[in-house]
Amino acid sequence: MASWTPLHVVTGKGGTGKTTVAAALAIALAGRGQRVLLCEVEGRQGIAQLFDVPPLPYEERRVSTGLDGGEVFALAIDPEAALLEYLQMFYRLGRAGKALDKFGVIDFATTIAPGVRDVLLTGKVYEAARRTGDTGYDAIVMDAPPTGRITRFLNVNAEVAGLAKVGPVRRQADSIMEMMRAPSTQVHLVSVLEEMPVQETLDGIAELRAANLPVGRIVLNLVRPALLSPATAEALTSGTLDDGAVAAALGRASLPTAAADALVGEGLGHLERLTLQDTQRRIVDAQDTPAVELPALPDGVDLGAVFDLAQRLRDALVRADA
Repeated sequence: MASWTPLHVVTGKGGTGKTTVAAALAIALAGRGQRVLLCEVEGRQGIAQLFDVPPLPYEERRVSTGLDGGEVFALAIDPEAALLEYLQMFYRLGRAGKALDKFGVIDFATTIAPGVRDVLLTGKVYEAARRTGDTGYDAIVMDAPPTGRITRFLNVNAEVAGLAKVGPVRRQADSIMEMMRAPSTQVHLVSVLEEMPVQETLDGIAELRAANLPVGRIVLNLVRPALLSPATAEALTSGTLDDGAVAAALGRASLPTAAADALVGEGLGHLERLTLQDTQRRIVDAQDTPAVELPALPDGVDLGAVFDLAQRLRDALVRADA
């Protein structure tokens, strides 16, 4: 069996922070003297925006250091460029391939045959995972399509079965599936503690396992902390801390008492949100897939916040593996 570079596929429902988690994981994995490749396959240039660099070309570019001084490289995989590269590699088309692109044939091919498109996208990752030496990587992180499409995207063998029984496309698909099902590959699912994302995550895990694809961890992102003390939470819930009590406290502090109603409403809304989180957390905890949590950061997400999440993610993974 071939030896593969560890591959971490990161998927998640839209709005869960999938790209942010993928970037944080790449930074966390880039230890001293190590190189990590962070790939995106959806054409959104989300990695470039997150690292505040120009749009990524179809080539590997260094975008950051790791937590311990390693290097993070990024690659935006474009299906049309990947097909041109594929045609040159297997069929030596050269300029003829570029002519096909000019006439729109490549766009036509990748649109009517999405299975071939996915082979091209994952094939670029496959090529990087096989590399050794100075251009090789110690780990690869893929910012992959959303949970609802992830099994179909990764299970390229099934997608090309009706298109290519033999030939280079089929051989490429077979090799990619060997990598996808290798012990060194993990598919991580990003969710938030809300009903729909959690259910989609559980459905995604079931689909991945049915396709014999390796499930890694559930990453619970944007988890809200408890901002109220247990005593205050109990008083709000029981009604002993009401508008009048809050207004009186504000008056004693020489603060506007008109804010009392809004403060009580915010407090009750916060407790309701925490109750929802706890309910969904129990559902996740009942699964046989390990989960790690990342907090909602009060100041939003910038590059500094990504490094903060990388440290938290690494600490959580170290604890989980201990």
